[in-house]
Amino acid sequence: MPETPPGEVTRLLSAWQKGDPAASDQLLPLVYQELRRMAKRHMNHQQGGQTLQTTALIHEAYLRLVAKPGKHWENRSHFFAVSSQAMRHILVDYARARLSAKRGGGAQAVSLDEAAIVSVDRAAEVVALDDALEELKTLHPRQCSVVECRYFGGLTVEETAKVLQVSPETIMRDWKMAKAWLYRALSHGEKG
Repeated sequence: MPETPPGEVTRLLSAWQKGDPAASDQLLPLVYQELRRMAKRHMNHQQGGQTLQTTALIHEAYLRLVAKPGKHWENRSHFFAVSSQAMRHILVDYARARLSAKRGGGAQAVSLDEAAIVSVDRAAEVVALDDALEELKTLHPRQCSVVECRYFGGLTVEETAKVLQVSPETIMRDWKMAKAWLYRALSHGEKG
């Protein structure tokens, strides 16, 4: 597969947000491998190894992104950060549905394939991580954004700095603080 020219993804994102319907069709082949890598990274924190499930996650996230009118994509890094966040939310929604079904509640319908992406055993961990991230977001929003970009999105320090419009040093400081905060929050949850 030939290498994508620098700026091509950003150009297509700009055309897409200006209403060019062909732009999203041209964009998908250019970003698909990166979306696959991100989805696999998310799936590694779940019950792993099923390609069809990874593909379903990619397609669901992309559909959610395409369906949102008026999205403003600053650049390629911003697009991937938002894509990663969408994947995380899909998996958390699915985990919550699995926990609800396990406890006898009516499971919510999700648009992923019938295959179980999140095992019931891991669903509680996914929900606990999401709850901790939501709490971190209220206390330190930028630190939460750093975690989403770095951990889930696989963005580099420099890419994350560009997306969040801060220095790489600030990203490293926030990353260190967020990891320590999440470790304490999740360790406390296991004991309590």
